[in-house]
Amino acid sequence: MKYYLIVVCFLLINPCLFAQNKNLNDFVEKYASEHDFNGTILVQKGSAPLLYHQSFGIAERAFNSPITNETVYQVCSITKTFTAVLILQLVEKGKINLDKKIIDYLPAYKGEAGKKVSIHQLLNHTSGMKNIDTAKDANFMKYGIGFFHVPYTLDEIVSKFCSDPLVNEPGKKFDYNNGEYMILGRILEELYKMSYEQILNHQILIPLNMSNSGLLSHYKLIKGLATPYYRSATQSIIPNLPVFVEDFSASGAMYSCTADLIKFNNALFNYKLIRQETLDQLLTPGLDEYGYSVWIRGGKGPDVKYKRMERYGRIMGANAAWFHYLNDDVTIIILSNTNFTDLGDFARKIGQFIF
Repeated sequence: MKYYLIVVCFLLINPCLFAQNKNLNDFVEKYASEHDFNGTILVQKGSAPLLYHQSFGIAERAFNSPITNETVYQVCSITKTFTAVLILQLVEKGKINLDKKIIDYLPAYKGEAGKKVSIHQLLNHTSGMKNIDTAKDANFMKYGIGFFHVPYTLDEIVSKFCSDPLVNEPGKKFDYNNGEYMILGRILEELYKMSYEQILNHQILIPLNMSNSGLLSHYKLIKGLATPYYRSATQSIIPNLPVFVEDFSASGAMYSCTADLIKFNNALFNYKLIRQETLDQLLTPGLDEYGYSVWIRGGKGPDVKYKRMERYGRIMGANAAWFHYLNDDVTIIILSNTNFTDLGDFARKIGQFIF
Protein backbone atom coordinates (compact mmCIF):
# COMPACT_ATOMS: atom_id res chain seq x y z
CA MET A 1 0.00 0.00 0.00
CA LYS A 2 2.83 2.40 0.87
CA TYR A 3 4.56 1.64 -2.44
CA TYR A 4 1.28 2.21 -4.31
CA LEU A 5 0.86 5.66 -2.70
CA ILE A 6 4.44 6.61 -3.63
CA VAL A 7 3.80 5.67 -7.26
CA VAL A 8 0.53 7.64 -7.33
CA CYS A 9 2.27 10.71 -5.89
CA PHE A 10 5.05 10.37 -8.45
CA LEU A 11 2.50 10.25 -11.25
CA LEU A 12 0.76 13.36 -9.94
CA ILE A 13 4.02 15.27 -9.63
CA ASN A 14 5.48 14.10 -12.95
CA PRO A 15 2.55 13.72 -15.38
CA CYS A 16 4.63 14.84 -18.35
CA LEU A 17 7.45 12.35 -17.77
CA PHE A 18 5.46 9.37 -18.97
CA ALA A 19 4.07 11.22 -21.97
CA GLN A 20 7.62 12.23 -22.87
CA ASN A 21 8.80 8.63 -22.54
CA LYS A 22 5.99 7.38 -24.77
CA ASN A 23 6.73 10.03 -27.39
CA LEU A 24 10.45 9.23 -27.24
CA ASN A 25 9.67 5.53 -27.57
CA ASP A 26 7.52 6.20 -30.65
CA PHE A 27 10.20 8.40 -32.20
CA VAL A 28 13.02 5.90 -31.65
CA GLU A 29 10.98 2.96 -32.90
CA LYS A 30 10.07 4.84 -36.08
CA TYR A 31 13.70 5.86 -36.77
CA ALA A 32 14.96 2.34 -36.01
CA SER A 33 12.47 0.78 -38.39
CA GLU A 34 13.14 3.26 -41.19
CA HIS A 35 16.95 2.97 -40.89
CA ASP A 36 17.28 -0.79 -40.35
CA PHE A 37 18.77 -0.35 -36.88
CA ASN A 38 20.14 -3.33 -34.98
CA GLY A 39 21.35 -2.67 -31.46
CA THR A 40 20.65 -1.16 -28.05
CA ILE A 41 19.83 2.44 -27.10
CA LEU A 42 20.11 3.98 -23.65
CA VAL A 43 19.09 7.55 -22.78
CA GLN A 44 19.63 9.12 -19.35
CA LYS A 45 18.90 12.61 -18.01
CA GLY A 46 20.65 13.59 -14.80
CA SER A 47 20.37 11.10 -11.97
CA ALA A 48 16.72 10.31 -12.71
CA PRO A 49 15.58 6.85 -13.88
CA LEU A 50 16.52 6.08 -17.49
CA LEU A 51 14.39 7.90 -20.02
CA TYR A 52 14.83 5.07 -22.49
CA HIS A 53 16.51 1.65 -22.74
CA GLN A 54 15.45 -0.63 -25.57
CA SER A 55 16.93 -3.06 -28.10
CA PHE A 56 16.21 -4.00 -31.69
CA GLY A 57 17.24 -6.66 -34.17
CA ILE A 58 19.33 -9.81 -34.28
CA ALA A 59 22.51 -10.59 -32.33
CA GLU A 60 23.46 -13.78 -34.22
CA ARG A 61 21.85 -14.20 -37.63
CA ALA A 62 22.73 -17.87 -38.01
CA PHE A 63 20.48 -18.65 -35.04
CA ASN A 64 18.10 -15.69 -35.31
CA SER A 65 18.85 -14.82 -31.66
CA PRO A 66 17.42 -11.43 -30.64
CA ILE A 67 19.35 -8.50 -29.23
CA THR A 68 18.39 -7.65 -25.64
CA ASN A 69 19.34 -4.86 -23.23
CA GLU A 70 21.97 -7.24 -21.80
CA THR A 71 23.65 -7.85 -25.18
CA VAL A 72 27.38 -7.14 -25.24
CA TYR A 73 29.07 -5.39 -28.20
CA GLN A 74 32.44 -4.44 -29.54
CA VAL A 75 32.66 -0.75 -28.62
CA CYS A 76 35.76 -0.10 -30.74
CA SER A 77 37.20 3.40 -30.28
CA ILE A 78 35.19 4.18 -27.17
CA THR A 79 38.21 2.33 -25.75
CA LYS A 80 40.24 5.48 -26.42
CA THR A 81 38.39 7.40 -23.72
CA PHE A 82 39.24 4.71 -21.19
CA THR A 83 42.89 5.01 -22.28
CA ALA A 84 42.78 8.81 -22.02
CA VAL A 85 41.34 8.58 -18.49
CA LEU A 86 44.05 6.09 -17.48
CA ILE A 87 46.73 8.50 -18.75
CA LEU A 88 45.14 11.46 -16.96
CA GLN A 89 44.98 9.52 -13.71
CA LEU A 90 48.78 9.26 -13.90
CA VAL A 91 48.99 12.97 -14.73
CA GLU A 92 47.13 13.69 -11.49
CA LYS A 93 49.61 11.50 -9.60
CA GLY A 94 52.56 13.36 -11.11
CA LYS A 95 53.80 10.31 -13.00
CA ILE A 96 53.10 11.74 -16.47
CA ASN A 97 53.70 15.27 -17.78
CA LEU A 98 51.57 16.05 -20.81
CA ASP A 99 54.35 18.16 -22.34
CA LYS A 100 56.99 15.47 -22.12
CA LYS A 101 57.86 13.29 -25.08
CA ILE A 102 57.32 9.64 -25.93
CA ILE A 103 60.96 8.80 -25.25
CA ASP A 104 60.64 10.06 -21.66
CA TYR A 105 58.30 7.14 -20.91
CA LEU A 106 59.32 4.58 -23.54
CA PRO A 107 63.14 4.63 -23.55
CA ALA A 108 63.26 1.77 -26.07
CA TYR A 109 61.15 3.64 -28.64
CA LYS A 110 63.13 3.94 -31.89
CA GLY A 111 60.95 6.17 -34.06
CA GLU A 112 61.63 9.80 -35.01
CA ALA A 113 58.56 10.85 -33.00
CA GLY A 114 60.19 9.73 -29.76
CA LYS A 115 62.01 13.00 -29.10
CA LYS A 116 59.49 15.27 -30.87
CA VAL A 117 55.95 14.16 -30.00
CA SER A 118 54.37 14.95 -26.63
CA ILE A 119 51.77 12.99 -24.67
CA HIS A 120 49.37 15.88 -25.30
CA GLN A 121 49.80 15.46 -29.06
CA LEU A 122 49.18 11.72 -28.86
CA LEU A 123 45.97 12.32 -26.92
CA ASN A 124 44.56 14.84 -29.41
CA HIS A 125 45.77 13.18 -32.65
CA THR A 126 48.20 15.93 -33.69
CA SER A 127 51.43 13.92 -33.51
CA GLY A 128 52.24 14.24 -37.21
CA MET A 129 53.01 10.52 -37.29
CA LYS A 130 52.33 8.30 -40.29
CA ASN A 131 48.82 6.90 -40.01
CA ILE A 132 48.68 3.15 -39.41
CA ASP A 133 45.05 2.99 -40.61
CA THR A 134 45.53 2.19 -44.29
CA ALA A 135 42.34 0.17 -44.84
CA LYS A 136 39.13 1.97 -45.82
CA ASP A 137 35.52 0.79 -46.17
CA ALA A 138 35.75 0.73 -49.96
CA ASN A 139 38.61 -1.77 -50.04
CA PHE A 140 38.01 -4.01 -46.99
CA MET A 141 36.71 -6.83 -49.17
CA LYS A 142 39.67 -6.67 -51.55
CA TYR A 143 42.63 -5.91 -49.30
CA GLY A 144 41.49 -6.81 -45.77
CA ILE A 145 42.12 -4.52 -42.82
CA GLY A 146 45.78 -3.72 -42.50
CA PHE A 147 48.08 -5.71 -40.22
CA PHE A 148 45.24 -6.94 -38.00
CA HIS A 149 45.23 -10.36 -39.68
CA VAL A 150 48.25 -11.35 -37.57
CA PRO A 151 48.28 -11.43 -33.74
CA TYR A 152 50.80 -9.08 -32.13
CA THR A 153 51.58 -7.89 -28.63
CA LEU A 154 51.11 -4.17 -28.02
CA ASP A 155 54.89 -3.83 -27.75
CA GLU A 156 55.32 -5.46 -31.19
CA ILE A 157 52.65 -3.21 -32.74
CA VAL A 158 54.32 -0.04 -31.45
CA SER A 159 57.73 -1.24 -32.65
CA LYS A 160 56.63 -2.49 -36.09
CA PHE A 161 53.87 -0.07 -37.08
CA CYS A 162 53.98 3.04 -34.88
CA SER A 163 57.61 4.08 -35.27
CA ASP A 164 57.76 5.39 -38.84
CA PRO A 165 59.15 8.85 -39.76
CA LEU A 166 56.90 11.86 -39.19
CA VAL A 167 54.81 13.10 -42.10
CA ASN A 168 53.73 16.41 -40.50
CA GLU A 169 55.13 18.78 -37.91
CA PRO A 170 53.80 17.76 -34.47
CA GLY A 171 50.91 19.89 -33.23
CA LYS A 172 50.03 21.41 -36.61
CA LYS A 173 47.52 18.99 -38.14
CA PHE A 174 44.74 16.74 -36.84
CA ASP A 175 44.94 13.19 -38.21
CA TYR A 176 42.90 10.48 -36.50
CA ASN A 177 45.38 7.65 -35.94
CA ASN A 178 44.90 4.47 -33.88
CA GLY A 179 48.67 4.21 -33.54
CA GLU A 180 48.84 7.18 -31.16
CA TYR A 181 46.61 5.42 -28.63
CA MET A 182 48.58 2.20 -29.02
CA ILE A 183 51.67 4.16 -27.96
CA LEU A 184 49.71 5.56 -25.00
CA GLY A 185 48.77 2.00 -24.08
CA ARG A 186 52.44 0.99 -24.13
CA ILE A 187 53.33 3.95 -21.93
CA LEU A 188 50.73 2.77 -19.40
CA GLU A 189 52.20 -0.74 -19.51
CA GLU A 190 55.70 0.61 -18.98
CA LEU A 191 54.71 2.75 -16.00
CA TYR A 192 52.43 0.22 -14.32
CA LYS A 193 54.62 -2.81 -15.18
CA MET A 194 51.55 -4.79 -16.15
CA SER A 195 49.45 -5.39 -19.27
CA TYR A 196 46.98 -2.83 -20.59
CA GLU A 197 44.18 -5.26 -19.84
CA GLN A 198 45.26 -5.61 -16.20
CA ILE A 199 45.51 -1.82 -15.83
CA LEU A 200 42.06 -1.30 -17.34
CA ASN A 201 40.53 -3.88 -15.00
CA HIS A 202 42.31 -2.63 -11.90
CA GLN A 203 41.78 1.11 -12.41
CA ILE A 204 38.29 1.29 -13.96
CA LEU A 205 36.31 -1.88 -14.67
CA ILE A 206 36.51 -3.57 -11.26
CA PRO A 207 36.02 -0.38 -9.17
CA LEU A 208 32.95 0.54 -11.23
CA ASN A 209 31.59 -3.03 -11.23
CA MET A 210 31.62 -3.09 -15.03
CA SER A 211 31.37 -6.87 -15.03
CA ASN A 212 30.27 -7.16 -18.66
CA SER A 213 33.20 -5.16 -20.06
CA GLY A 214 36.78 -5.99 -20.94
CA LEU A 215 39.24 -6.55 -23.77
CA LEU A 216 38.34 -8.84 -26.64
CA SER A 217 40.56 -11.74 -27.62
CA HIS A 218 40.31 -14.73 -29.93
CA TYR A 219 41.18 -16.78 -26.86
CA LYS A 220 38.05 -15.73 -24.96
CA LEU A 221 34.38 -16.61 -25.24
CA ILE A 222 32.38 -13.53 -24.23
CA LYS A 223 28.90 -14.35 -22.97
CA GLY A 224 26.19 -12.48 -24.86
CA LEU A 225 28.56 -10.90 -27.41
CA ALA A 226 26.74 -9.86 -30.60
CA THR A 227 28.27 -10.89 -33.93
CA PRO A 228 29.07 -7.80 -36.05
CA TYR A 229 27.72 -7.77 -39.61
CA TYR A 230 29.14 -5.68 -42.41
CA ARG A 231 27.18 -4.56 -45.47
CA SER A 232 29.66 -4.34 -48.33
CA ALA A 233 29.60 -2.08 -51.38
CA THR A 234 27.75 -4.86 -53.25
CA GLN A 235 25.07 -4.82 -50.49
CA SER A 236 25.92 -8.35 -49.35
CA ILE A 237 25.80 -8.86 -45.57
CA ILE A 238 28.66 -10.78 -44.01
CA PRO A 239 30.14 -11.24 -40.53
CA ASN A 240 33.13 -8.98 -39.89
CA LEU A 241 36.26 -9.98 -41.77
CA PRO A 242 38.58 -12.27 -39.79
CA VAL A 243 40.94 -10.07 -37.80
CA PHE A 244 42.66 -10.32 -34.44
CA VAL A 245 40.61 -7.60 -32.79
CA GLU A 246 42.88 -7.68 -29.74
CA ASP A 247 45.49 -5.96 -31.95
CA PHE A 248 43.45 -2.76 -31.56
CA SER A 249 44.29 -2.92 -27.86
CA ALA A 250 44.29 0.49 -26.13
CA SER A 251 42.82 2.14 -29.23
CA GLY A 252 39.79 -0.06 -29.84
CA ALA A 253 39.69 -3.61 -28.43
CA MET A 254 37.04 -3.24 -25.71
CA TYR A 255 33.66 -4.90 -25.43
CA SER A 256 30.87 -3.59 -23.20
CA CYS A 257 27.13 -3.07 -22.90
CA THR A 258 24.95 -0.01 -22.40
CA ALA A 259 24.42 -0.72 -18.68
CA ASP A 260 28.18 -0.78 -18.10
CA LEU A 261 28.96 2.25 -20.26
CA ILE A 262 26.48 4.40 -18.38
CA LYS A 263 28.38 3.49 -15.19
CA PHE A 264 31.56 4.77 -16.81
CA ASN A 265 29.77 7.89 -18.07
CA ASN A 266 28.37 8.69 -14.62
CA ALA A 267 31.67 8.07 -12.84
CA LEU A 268 33.52 10.27 -15.32
CA PHE A 269 31.12 13.22 -15.16
CA ASN A 270 30.74 12.98 -11.38
CA TYR A 271 34.55 13.17 -10.97
CA LYS A 272 34.92 9.66 -9.56
CA LEU A 273 37.73 8.77 -12.00
CA ILE A 274 39.52 12.09 -12.51
CA ARG A 275 39.13 15.54 -10.94
CA GLN A 276 36.97 18.27 -12.46
CA GLU A 277 39.92 20.31 -13.71
CA THR A 278 41.37 17.19 -15.35
CA LEU A 279 38.05 16.37 -16.99
CA ASP A 280 37.99 19.95 -18.28
CA GLN A 281 41.31 19.24 -20.02
CA LEU A 282 39.87 16.12 -21.61
CA LEU A 283 36.89 18.15 -22.86
CA THR A 284 38.87 21.14 -24.19
CA PRO A 285 38.60 21.11 -27.99
CA GLY A 286 41.64 21.60 -30.18
CA LEU A 287 42.03 20.95 -33.90
CA ASP A 288 38.92 19.42 -35.52
CA GLU A 289 37.04 20.22 -32.27
CA TYR A 290 38.80 17.24 -30.71
CA GLY A 291 39.87 17.12 -27.08
CA TYR A 292 41.47 14.05 -25.51
CA SER A 293 39.73 11.08 -27.19
CA VAL A 294 36.43 12.93 -27.81
CA TRP A 295 34.92 15.59 -30.06
CA ILE A 296 33.25 18.67 -28.53
CA ARG A 297 30.40 19.92 -30.71
CA GLY A 298 27.89 22.77 -30.53
CA GLY A 299 29.99 24.93 -28.27
CA LYS A 300 29.56 28.17 -30.24
CA GLY A 301 26.78 30.54 -31.29
CA PRO A 302 23.09 29.69 -30.87
CA ASP A 303 23.84 25.99 -30.29
CA VAL A 304 25.91 26.58 -27.15
CA LYS A 305 23.03 25.26 -25.02
CA TYR A 306 23.48 21.92 -26.76
CA LYS A 307 27.23 21.68 -26.28
CA ARG A 308 28.06 18.00 -26.21
CA MET A 309 30.80 15.44 -26.08
CA GLU A 310 30.72 12.95 -28.95
CA ARG A 311 32.61 9.67 -29.09
CA TYR A 312 32.23 7.12 -31.89
CA GLY A 313 33.53 3.63 -32.44
CA ARG A 314 33.56 1.53 -35.57
CA ILE A 315 35.36 -1.54 -36.87
CA MET A 316 33.59 -2.77 -39.99
CA GLY A 317 30.13 -3.86 -38.73
CA ALA A 318 30.75 -3.10 -35.06
CA ASN A 319 29.40 0.38 -34.42
CA ALA A 320 28.96 2.65 -31.39
CA ALA A 321 28.06 6.24 -30.47
CA TRP A 322 28.21 7.95 -27.07
CA PHE A 323 26.92 11.53 -26.62
CA HIS A 324 26.90 13.54 -23.40
CA TYR A 325 25.25 16.97 -23.39
CA LEU A 326 27.43 19.05 -21.10
CA ASN A 327 24.96 21.78 -20.13
CA ASP A 328 21.93 19.55 -19.56
CA ASP A 329 23.42 16.29 -18.26
CA VAL A 330 21.80 14.15 -20.94
CA THR A 331 23.57 11.00 -22.12
CA ILE A 332 22.80 8.93 -25.22
CA ILE A 333 24.55 5.60 -25.79
CA ILE A 334 23.88 3.58 -28.94
CA LEU A 335 25.60 0.24 -29.58
CA SER A 336 25.11 -1.74 -32.77
CA ASN A 337 26.39 -4.87 -34.47
CA THR A 338 25.92 -3.57 -38.02
CA ASN A 339 27.07 -0.67 -40.20
CA PHE A 340 23.56 -0.26 -41.61
CA THR A 341 22.63 2.84 -39.57
CA ASP A 342 24.35 6.21 -39.13
CA LEU A 343 24.57 6.20 -35.34
CA GLY A 344 25.80 9.79 -35.19
CA ASP A 345 22.67 10.96 -36.99
CA PHE A 346 20.51 8.74 -34.79
CA ALA A 347 22.04 10.13 -31.57
CA ARG A 348 21.71 13.74 -32.80
CA LYS A 349 18.05 13.18 -33.72
CA ILE A 350 17.35 11.70 -30.28
CA GLY A 351 19.05 14.73 -28.70
CA GLN A 352 17.01 17.13 -30.84
CA PHE A 353 13.82 15.30 -29.90
CA ILE A 354 14.58 15.49 -26.16
CA PHE A 355 15.42 19.19 -26.26
